[in-house]
Amino acid sequence: MKIKHIVLSLISIILTILGLLWFLQGSDIFHLRPILCFANCEPIIGKSLPWQIIGAITFIIGILIAGKSIRSISQEN
Repeated sequence: MKIKHIVLSLISIILTILGLLWFLQGSDIFHLRPILCFANCEPIIGKSLPWQIIGAITFIIGILIAGKSIRSISQEN
């Protein structure tokens, strides 16, 4: 396995998990206090359509990167 595949896999895992977390927080299903703030950080209270959209897009991008990585691994073998 090449380093490129490992990096793509890690990026896809991170994006998928973050996207799911952001979507669930925006849907008011999962609550998590801000951990590392540099500005005026407040927890999301209630539903937030922008965070649902951002989470869904990030999740889809993570899945697409994972698919591309898996496809390139199978083509090399």
